[in-house]
Amino acid sequence: MPGTMALHPWWPSTLPHPHLPFELLAYTAGFQLFLWQRRRRRDSVDSAENRGWLTVAALCGAAIGAKVLFWLEDPTWTAAHLTDLPALMTGKTVVGGFLGGWSAVELAKSRLHIAHSTGDVLVLPMVLGLILGRLGCFFSGVDDATHGTPVPWGMDLGDGIPRHPTALYEIVFLLGLTPFLNATQRDGRKFLMFMAAYLAFRLVAESIKIQPFPYFGLSGIQAACILGLGAVIWRWNK
Repeated sequence: MPGTMALHPWWPSTLPHPHLPFELLAYTAGFQLFLWQRRRRRDSVDSAENRGWLTVAALCGAAIGAKVLFWLEDPTWTAAHLTDLPALMTGKTVVGGFLGGWSAVELAKSRLHIAHSTGDVLVLPMVLGLILGRLGCFFSGVDDATHGTPVPWGMDLGDGIPRHPTALYEIVFLLGLTPFLNATQRDGRKFLMFMAAYLAFRLVAESIKIQPFPYFGLSGIQAACILGLGAVIWRWNK
């Protein structure tokens, strides 16, 4: 869990904690890219009101999913802090946010009678937000609790131990994935391709992080990734 205050050695000690400014930058830049893409290309949602409802659903679902999966990552820790609301509200997970937001949007679409895919316009903003957010995780070092396990050729992330720089791995993965996403033109496929690729990456990347694996040898995020990949396959063939 976060809170060790062992930031990356590259982060100047005179600056505030890097996580919040990079997170705010990620949200701001991602939203601006979303607005730019909507102006540049026709939105698949044909009314501002429906897009507004889908946006609200995505934000609420993401907030709930990010928090719930955080609680499920370490059931023992969560059970021990059930009466400690500040501790319970400290963390969140990107995978939970994506799956929660997607689920909420699908529910909202069924209520609004929208049958076609609506997520393609969100893909590149999500990628940009992730890259900026992971820079915050990287500079937060081991304080962010997303660091990797020790490895001889790793990087000192703030505690003097060479570790897998998992945040950098994710940034490189996303940069490499972006050209393939840009080349995908068929409606609805870009979002599903992104979800499949990202969930598969996280399924593998979580195995080199320091965390409990309480779900038959899987972490909470890995279990969620498997369920999410099943949903992607089902939606792809629908």
